[in-house]
Amino acid sequence: MSQRNILITGASGGLAEAMIKQLPQEDFLILLGRNKEKLEKLYSFHQKKVCLAIDIKDSQAIQELVEKLWQTYGKIDILINNAGFGTFKNAHEFSNTEIEEMFQVNSLASIHFARLLGQKMATIGKGHIINIVSMAGLIASAKSSIYSATKFAVIGFSNALRLELADSQVFVTTVNPGPIDTHFFDQADPSGAYLKSVEKFSLKPEEVAKRIIAILGKNKRDLNMPLALACAHKCYILFPRISDYLARKVFNYK
Repeated sequence: MSQRNILITGASGGLAEAMIKQLPQEDFLILLGRNKEKLEKLYSFHQKKVCLAIDIKDSQAIQELVEKLWQTYGKIDILINNAGFGTFKNAHEFSNTEIEEMFQVNSLASIHFARLLGQKMATIGKGHIINIVSMAGLIASAKSSIYSATKFAVIGFSNALRLELADSQVFVTTVNPGPIDTHFFDQADPSGAYLKSVEKFSLKPEEVAKRIIAILGKNKRDLNMPLALACAHKCYILFPRISDYLARKVFNYK
């Protein structure tokens, strides 16, 4: 396998760690996070890498970094937009600042990286953008209004960007997992009650990572998992009233 340049945002997260452990050592990894030292310590086992600190809420910093990386390495073969966080509470309980920050991290950062690198990938006629989104971007539920909104935004953007880049042989894939057993829930669900209640649907980061790595470089529209929630999404579209009732009365785990 020839070397691929892979850029991963949110590289200190549990899913990113699982992916990086499974990626071939031949790949050159550009790992982004808030703490460069933490990344270098976490991924000391991977020889071909560069770890960079960035505040992804800063759109100008993103633009400058994309330009620098493209000039330095000549290409980015794969972008994996993995950064994100969530907080589960009623819509009226959020402050303006909390809402804006969640959109900056979960939506705008992914959009900026994807649009800027997508344009550059198109100039060389190849590339793959993978946006790690969520089942919450397909099926909304109570106490996830803001989180779901940030994820719906990325799915809508991805679906349009896929069409815009299709003739340039640049692929755009959304990955929509259900709950993954990672430190994500340390903030989203500090009590641990939600993760425990959806234990039968929860995914291990290693299995999600394996499925993502299997589609790198392939023209796949989306990847929805687990199967039970993928089927639930189909029902959500076909039977919206029943789905709303069940989401409110039967499957409201938050």
